[in-house]
Amino acid sequence: MLAFTVFGSFWLEIFLKTSVLKRWKRALISILPISFFFLVWDAYAIAQGHWFFNRDRMLGIYGPFDIPLEEFLFFIIVPMAAILTLEGVTTVKPHLREKEFGKDEKK
Repeated sequence: MLAFTVFGSFWLEIFLKTSVLKRWKRALISILPISFFFLVWDAYAIAQGHWFFNRDRMLGIYGPFDIPLEEFLFFIIVPMAAILTLEGVTTVKPHLREKEFGKDEKK
């Protein structure tokens, strides 16, 4: 599913030149704090037995607190896809950016 997410949105970077990946530090500053929160939540849920991952459907690579690699990637790739999608829409329809965020400072 993560591959479909990548293929479904990362092409926007190439064809619409959204420059999200070029501004990777800004993207990570947006993504990492909330990802950290959800990973802590996952770790707690796993430790309490409220949440589990089917080991037969995982790659078998686990990080801290027994969280699988796929979960770490999920919390990076899905928000990045959302940012790329928003940037793609506002690149094609710049009036939406002005309506939501005000006039573009570059102009």
